[in-house]
Amino acid sequence: MDEKTMVNDILGCVKSDLTTYQTAISEAENMQLRQTLQQIRNSDESFQYELFKIAQSKGYYIPAQKATVTEINNVKTQLEQ
Repeated sequence: MDEKTMVNDILGCVKSDLTTYQTAISEAENMQLRQTLQQIRNSDESFQYELFKIAQSKGYYIPAQKATVTEINNVKTQLEQ
């Protein structure tokens, strides 16, 4: 397996983990558990962003083009209706 594939797999796994942590946090009644999950989530978010920056610098990840102001306004209008 090449480096690009491994990096993209890790990014995908961390993204999935972040979603799972968010669900668990929102459903946790125990404050200590909730805080622990938040700390783990925050750490994973930092890790994900650092790995994303590396992947982007190596050309492994190319983000979509930025939306134009018109496109943003169109979406805002649709959501406000």
